[in-house]
Amino acid sequence: MRLVMGFFASLVLGLLASLGSSAQLPPAKDSLSPAQTGPGAAACSATDASSCAQAAAKILPIVMGPSPMEENLRRLTDEIGGRVSGSPEMAKAVDWSVTAFRAAGIEVHTETYTLPVTWSEGDTKLTIVEPYGPAPSPVSNGKMALTVETKSLRAVSEGWSPATPQGGMVARVLDLGYGTEDDFRRSGMIKDAILLVHSDIGSTWADLFNEYLRPRDIIQKAVKRGAAAILWMSARERLLLYRHTNSLDGEIDKIPQVVVAREDAMHLARTIRAYAGEVRVSLFMPNRIGGPIQQENVVGEIRGYQKPDEVVILGAHLDSWELGTGALDNGCNAAMVIEAARAIKATGLLPRRTIRFVLFSGEEQGTIGSYEYVKAHRAELDKVRAMIAFDAGIGRVTGYSLGGRRDIEDGVREVLQPLESWGANNHTYDASFGTDNLDFLLEGVPTLVANQEEANYLPNYHAASDTLDKVDIRELKLHTALAALTAWGIADRTETLGKRLSRGELDVLVKETGLDQQLQALGYWEAWQSGARGRQP
Repeated sequence: MRLVMGFFASLVLGLLASLGSSAQLPPAKDSLSPAQTGPGAAACSATDASSCAQAAAKILPIVMGPSPMEENLRRLTDEIGGRVSGSPEMAKAVDWSVTAFRAAGIEVHTETYTLPVTWSEGDTKLTIVEPYGPAPSPVSNGKMALTVETKSLRAVSEGWSPATPQGGMVARVLDLGYGTEDDFRRSGMIKDAILLVHSDIGSTWADLFNEYLRPRDIIQKAVKRGAAAILWMSARERLLLYRHTNSLDGEIDKIPQVVVAREDAMHLARTIRAYAGEVRVSLFMPNRIGGPIQQENVVGEIRGYQKPDEVVILGAHLDSWELGTGALDNGCNAAMVIEAARAIKATGLLPRRTIRFVLFSGEEQGTIGSYEYVKAHRAELDKVRAMIAFDAGIGRVTGYSLGGRRDIEDGVREVLQPLESWGANNHTYDASFGTDNLDFLLEGVPTLVANQEEANYLPNYHAASDTLDKVDIRELKLHTALAALTAWGIADRTETLGKRLSRGELDVLVKETGLDQQLQALGYWEAWQSGARGRQP
């Protein structure tokens, strides 16, 4: 085995040298060859010493060599583009993935569910129309001159925001600061006002999570007090516009909301201060909203030879927002899942258990596609051995978030032992709402979410700048090899990775990890407590 591994190490390093590295990330920090350790150290389990090492030796040259992945990703991003669930582009993306799976020799089918509504943005316009009152203007005839100005501000609708009334709205704009309880108290009467809410510049994963956790409470207070709309200051600089949704159940939100380019939002805040709060803006946002529509998850599969009814899932979401082309979020990982399937198939090796490759839709609207998948497959969840998710661009993988499951760490470490030198075997125990793992986690299934360095993900997240040129193909190939080996190793272990947790065990995990606070902040807590979402009480 040492001789074989050495041969493949040389082959892989030669391939990498020919690939080079992107200017967007530094060259590889570590050796990319499989760790040349004894067969016991490379074990997928104590009774199956060489399975993972053999798989790694076969997968690496397939992945790192010539492959269709880059061209597949180009077609998805450059030709289909942004893929909002319920849109014609999303339907094209489903066809793209089915074709790519079949070209890789993978059995594939689609599974449908109903998205509650369809949504698309109209021609959003935000304009300062009436700054007036005592301002530092030139004095004329002994009186303070009235300053009237009209200025257009760069803004886009939040996803799944309702439209403004026909013809738009003109209203006083009120600077609400960060939208804290004290900010609301200081603001006084906000009925019929448009609220400007500030943000800090987002540069870390914690910043991004906070950007999702803050709005719900602010929206509830704004609606209760009769506000007309909310303007969210962009957390990015350089006039970059992006889109989220603050409605996480697929339903249209309760109040019109827009993201305002950071510099323009700061200009608006200064204007409000200069004119003692007497500023009015015009907001015209004719969003188009339609009825329910059928959406699809795409499911590829390599059947296990010994326990085909036991399943390991490798997943990513296929949908995206449409200001950019959804390359980092999450087109690169959708292409990666297909490529991992191709590589495993090309090795000629069959795993003990079935590996299922799932591309979910509806993720950007609140992980709706994966929620619907879990509901449709609830009777099978006792035999889902793990769910692995990738959803953070091309930053270097440092390990997996294990969803509070310390009991599965040893098994994951064993699976990844052949790639120990990559530095991707450093795992965390946090549990979060972040992506399509959520409903599997809440059902007690072991989940692994790739922990990745921020790299260029956050500056381009959901933004007009999320385009194919941001994707480092070399890093994406490394992720593919890692994902493929993770899925293979868990599927081929003699022992299962970990059990499915009971509801009682999940109640403890949710509290220990702080996931309960996230569920409350996001509006999922009642559904969790009642059993409408997650494992039944």
